[in-house]
Amino acid sequence: MTERTKATGFSLWARLRAYFFAGILITAPVSLTIYLAWLFIRFVDERVFSLLPPEYNPESYLPFFIPGIGLLVALVGLTLIGAVTAGFLGRAARHLIEGVLNRLPVIRSLYGAIKQVMETVLANKSSAFRECVLIEYPRQGIWTLGFITGSTKGEVQEATAENVINVFVPTTPNPTSGFLLFVPEHDIIRLKMPIEDGLKLVISGGIVTPASPKAQLAAAPAIPTLDA
Repeated sequence: MTERTKATGFSLWARLRAYFFAGILITAPVSLTIYLAWLFIRFVDERVFSLLPPEYNPESYLPFFIPGIGLLVALVGLTLIGAVTAGFLGRAARHLIEGVLNRLPVIRSLYGAIKQVMETVLANKSSAFRECVLIEYPRQGIWTLGFITGSTKGEVQEATAENVINVFVPTTPNPTSGFLLFVPEHDIIRLKMPIEDGLKLVISGGIVTPASPKAQLAAAPAIPTLDA
């Protein structure tokens, strides 16, 4: 086998390997997204259909299975519940249920924490998870990415000599778990990075690195101007 034949074989093998990895990069995100969406839809469908009586279950009348009906029923049901609770009777019923839950020793703490988190995330009553920051953690000289969840208040702020900020430091690759740190404001470096890019950086373990604002500005095409 000549040197030219060997070089051609190696070149062909490198090209096929590049094509293979390119196929993985294209199909893997799409396949995983569809698979996770399918699991979520199936999970909601099974839970909703298990609560419905057989005479109200759409699967009892359809000759074939249609995914997403349970999810649609759940969305309609939640919307109706929100509309009902917006009225006087709905608010009275909600206050009655909350009064009962707040009298239970363990349940009231769990209910209060869940309610506060849901109001913060869904109702947008604060600027939680709206800003990416850099802090030195777990020791000086090592930097980590965090998300500001608000200004520290109450006994924690009163016990500190400086003005501190609530910073949530997520774990990789699961950003739903992490550590809550109370960091002095002067030790925080605020980033212009959008919260979505920060989550991508955490989930990918640093593989997906968003471009800096300066790099994005330099890569942006020039806007043509009309000569006077």
